[in-house]
Amino acid sequence: MAKLKGPPPLIGAPRSKVGWAADEPVRSDARSSGAAWRAWYKTARWRALRQQVLIRDAYTCQRTGQVLGGRYPAPDSPTVNHKRPHRGSAELFWDIDNLETVSKAVHDSEIQREEQVSLHHRGVWD
Repeated sequence: MAKLKGPPPLIGAPRSKVGWAADEPVRSDARSSGAAWRAWYKTARWRALRQQVLIRDAYTCQRTGQVLGGRYPAPDSPTVNHKRPHRGSAELFWDIDNLETVSKAVHDSEIQREEQVSLHHRGVWD
């Protein structure tokens, strides 16, 4: 007996709305090559300093008091934040007293918002 075939679909499968924008890899590469200090985050020196800060702060968010046990990219994963944005200053970047442990959720929302307001008030992004 012949196999019955249905009519071809009128519309295609829906596209996923989750994931990177099509130009994200290009934007990320351009962003990384635009500032030499971004490479500092990939050094053994940074990894060691980051670990010192996490241990010093007992893996606890210094803004909320939450104990951070998640793995990246979980909202409760630990992130080491520069209290005062270094903006390429090696002195501020490597200063352990300028570093604090925060949750990824706090870093990606509250802290980013503070930095954007600071840039706007300084007239960087008007």
